Amino acid sequence: MAKSLSEMIADDIYSMIVVENRFKPGEKLPNENDFAKILKINRSTLREANKILVTRNVLEIKRGKGTFVKKDFAKEENDVFYTLADDESSVKEVFEMRMIIEPEAAYYATLRATESEIKNIVELGEILGQKIYNDEYRMNEELEFHKAIAKATHNSFMNRLMPVLLQAVYVGVLQTQHDEQIRKNSLRDHKLIMDFMESRDAIGAKNAMRLHMVHAMDMWK
Repeated sequence: MAKSLSEMIADDIYSMIVVENRFKPGEKLPNENDFAKILKINRSTLREANKILVTRNVLEIKRGKGTFVKKDFAKEENDVFYTLADDESSVKEVFEMRMIIEPEAAYYATLRATESEIKNIVELGEILGQKIYNDEYRMNEELEFHKAIAKATHNSFMNRLMPVLLQAVYVGVLQTQHDEQIRKNSLRDHKLIMDFMESRDAIGAKNAMRLHMVHAMDMWK
């Protein structure tokens, strides 16, 4: 069964907390009107998403004060990949895990994405490409690009896996973002992925994503 919009937004908010570190335990989320605009949804959808995260013990709603990340939210349990950034053997395994997951995600996303999702992936990829070309900090753009592809699979388990996958992307970018050859490869690889997805060539998108992973893994041989 496909996820509802409120469930997908709950996943996005969860990723903001766990992966992007935009909100920390005990911190208040933006007010309802502002947050709904940021997420490009209506307030009722945001309320439903918040309720989902309340049931997961991620958020708490304080009457008259707002919505907060729970102070005792066990974020550490989701931070396993951040501790691997300086461990060469572990980083190799992170890339192996991405190799297992992301080419197939690109395949199913190409088959199942709506036209608006494909357009969004391409737009994110173009913004990311400009960041890579200029050798600018690109962590947020990398996460958004790979998240958009994973979400476009329309697989509910992929959405649950999203925080883990994005943490793995985080480690990969952290380790390779200023390597000149990796930057050149990434520009070409991302362009290939976008071209194949736009043309609805699922096999091509899968192979392009696999090539992207191979190029990153080559750095650790």
